Amino acid sequence: MAEEFIARREKRTASGAGGATLSIETLATAKGGPAQRALPPVEQWNPPFCGDIDMRIARDGTWFYCGTPIGRPALVRLFSTILRKDPDGYVLVTPVEKVGITVEDVPFLAVEMTVAHQGADQVLRFLTNVEDWVEAGASHPIRFEKAAFDGIKPYIHVRGDLWALVTRALLLDLVELGEIGEHDGARCFGVGSAGSFFPIANADVIESVDTNQFINMRAVKRPI
Repeated sequence: MAEEFIARREKRTASGAGGATLSIETLATAKGGPAQRALPPVEQWNPPFCGDIDMRIARDGTWFYCGTPIGRPALVRLFSTILRKDPDGYVLVTPVEKVGITVEDVPFLAVEMTVAHQGADQVLRFLTNVEDWVEAGASHPIRFEKAAFDGIKPYIHVRGDLWALVTRALLLDLVELGEIGEHDGARCFGVGSAGSFFPIANADVIESVDTNQFINMRAVKRPI
């Protein structure tokens, strides 16, 4: 069980291994709910690599341990707070050790979006499946990629080198919010947030088809 992974690491932490301490229990019971917890400073930790474990994050955001879905949302949230992407791949990291895991696409999903203000003042905020709120802007860009069979796929930067895939339902909302703007000297169709403009495609593409056709296109002409 995934709980065993946590228990082993708490035991090592309690024994003083590595000199530093991290109370995972404190993280799990912090007041204010998961979305308001302070995140541990995983980017500052450099413990030894202890090998890979049989943990996988599927494309749909489900976390698996030894082939079994982790059914406790609080435990998934806890794992997400100690997740980091290193040059060699994704790791769970504490002050005393780090272990590698498998991520099929990106680790998170953006499952909810709020829109504040309009026009140039528009601000988009996204809630991930692990209860992180992210405001799209210069520090948290949105990128759009072509998918082999699913049209376009938007991603929102969460932290470090961790991204969230925006769900298809929210993609429809993003396209509805889209407007014509300029990006790198080209006329583009895209979406704005917090003073930044994120291009989706050349303007002539969206002007030649309706919204559903655009979202389902397998090849976008002259991509940005």
